[in-house]
Amino acid sequence: MQHAFQISRKIEYGTRAMLFLASLPDGITTSFREIARQMDIPEEFLAKILKTLVKSKLVKSVRGSHGGYSLAVPASHVSFLDVIEAVEGPISVNVCTEKDHGGCHFTASCTMFSVWTLGQERMLEVYRSTRLDKLAMRSLTHRSPLVRLGPVPEAR
Repeated sequence: MQHAFQISRKIEYGTRAMLFLASLPDGITTSFREIARQMDIPEEFLAKILKTLVKSKLVKSVRGSHGGYSLAVPASHVSFLDVIEAVEGPISVNVCTEKDHGGCHFTASCTMFSVWTLGQERMLEVYRSTRLDKLAMRSLTHRSPLVRLGPVPEAR
């Protein structure tokens, strides 16, 4: 049962996948199946979410036998808000707070408008200030079969 103000599975799975990718060392990619397995996300759903994240330029995909997914930008530059808006679009707690909406016919005299607006601003600030690098799940990477992008470093 979905509750009021509960995030969608799409957002939850998108942020889980992004946190996993943020935990990978630079130059490493991993398969969507591995992300799904490690983060307990249904593969079919994850494939769609990753496609959206690639389209949003937050994730890059590499084709081929050594292909997979990795972050397209540093984790320190990606906020929760970036991920949420990439997978679901802009956040609005009420139609009157939507940027492209003219509000309702009560907006001019509405006593609730300022509460909805303040609540939305505070929520967005939390999501905007939360960066993937601070929440990366580094403990997961030791269990994951990883693939290095580019040449293998020479042994010394």
